[in-house]
Amino acid sequence: MLKWIEATGRTEDAAVQNALAELGLDRDSVSVEVLERARNGFLGFGSSPAKVKVTYEVPDEEPVVKAAPAAEEAVIPAAPVEEETPAPAAEEASPAPQPVVNAKGVDLEDRIRAFLSGLLDHMGVEAEINISPKAENGILVTLEGPKLGALIGHRGETLDAIQQLTNYAVNRGRTHRVRVHIDAENYRAKREESLKRLANKVAAKVVKYRRNITLEPMNAYERHVIHETLQDYPDVITYSTGTEPNRRTVVAFSRGKHAY
Repeated sequence: MLKWIEATGRTEDAAVQNALAELGLDRDSVSVEVLERARNGFLGFGSSPAKVKVTYEVPDEEPVVKAAPAAEEAVIPAAPVEEETPAPAAEEASPAPQPVVNAKGVDLEDRIRAFLSGLLDHMGVEAEINISPKAENGILVTLEGPKLGALIGHRGETLDAIQQLTNYAVNRGRTHRVRVHIDAENYRAKREESLKRLANKVAAKVVKYRRNITLEPMNAYERHVIHETLQDYPDVITYSTGTEPNRRTVVAFSRGKHAY
């Protein structure tokens, strides 16, 4: 479900920042439309703030998730018999969390390795699958082997597809999603440097010609690189627009933008 709010600020970038602060979201999670540009006026008269419309998506699954615990709580008090409540219930509750946590950790790595092994075998590609421990940003899977260019594809399109399929397979049936990042031949680092150069080159054109430039469709990680690279670039703001898989980053001119 899509929702939106309007926000104002001294500049377009300040208005966007005010909206993001209110929503608790980052730039790549929203679409931005500039409703009114900031006006400086003359001698303090006739000035007006910038006004933007920020659209964001709210998951539809939330009502279902909230409804499930309520049903369970309603059943639990009514079910126990007087003789079963004192001793057995307390003993069964304590050992349950440890096996579940351990099982999830093992199951997660097994799922990743099993899915990728089958996929690589189907593609006729031999590669060693190295899985790093789970970190704050997710799990990094590195594929190592000779001639992995077929796994990367044009501008990483094949690698992105493999990553997307792996995330879908691994998170299917899980209540808490985990992000799986897949790399081969250090492609991600090379692509990141290329995106940083592109971002600075485009930003220079935006400031020179004072016109917005919309980049080609990119995945969420690549859009994040553009946002992060230009977050302190003078007179430039960035935001994402459109829907996946054609979501794009817009590099826009914003007079008087300051670093935050």
